[in-house]
Amino acid sequence: MPGLNVLITAAELAELSPPPVILDVRWSLTGPPGIEDYNAGHIPGAVFADLDRDLAAPPGRGGRHPLPSAEHFQAAMRRLGVSAARPVVVYDAADSTAAARAWWLLRYFGHHDVRVLDGGYRAWTTASLASEVAPGPAPTGDFTVSPGHLPLLDADAAASVARTGLLLDARAGERYRGETEPVDPVAGHIPGAVSAPTAQNVAADGTFRPPAELASRFTDLGTASASPVGAYCGSGVTASHEVLALTLAGIPAALYAGSWSDWITDPSRPVATGPGAG
Repeated sequence: MPGLNVLITAAELAELSPPPVILDVRWSLTGPPGIEDYNAGHIPGAVFADLDRDLAAPPGRGGRHPLPSAEHFQAAMRRLGVSAARPVVVYDAADSTAAARAWWLLRYFGHHDVRVLDGGYRAWTTASLASEVAPGPAPTGDFTVSPGHLPLLDADAAASVARTGLLLDARAGERYRGETEPVDPVAGHIPGAVSAPTAQNVAADGTFRPPAELASRFTDLGTASASPVGAYCGSGVTASHEVLALTLAGIPAALYAGSWSDWITDPSRPVATGPGAG
């Protein structure tokens, strides 16, 4: 069954016993810091994971959110109480954009039981489930990382996927077309990439569309006749959401973690604009 054991509902999470490790990954590119939302109220027992500090390396040539080193990620996850033998549930405010980054990293580094709370904290409060403001307990975990459990692209591999398979651009359409670029210094997209905004993966309440609808969407974008499939965005966060949606649809996909903010660090790499793949 596509996407089996990837998502969990608020009701299902509330009934889990013993409880899993719960990571609150609320984050916004434009702020305020997610810790402020966490301190105002969070799922009981949840521990705050800072996307910029715990789920990324410092910005640089690898982009705005490069993958953390294995050593850094292992230390962060142990500090947050993650252990290999205990399930992990990750959530953000609603649409799972930041939560998907945590899901992808944990799966990439070898944790085999990670689920995303569908609809995030909004779904939890909408279900009238209890919240708390006290920090969640975080006994030291014992998670040992093992990189390479999900496919990963660098810039050269992303360019190859764009030429020979299907590379999906998860950013908003106007950024793909180069009409605006509010974050990075160069506008446009990787030549050959196809626009596939992640906003179309979710319903108005932030929950994912059903797997069959996602499969139909991605089929329309070309997955049925293309292999391999990859995804990128501005800095690798939103693209993780695209990979998660593809997983729900039963479509294996690789992540270009450096994404556009890495691509443009080399001025020799081509840039396309306009509505076509280029």
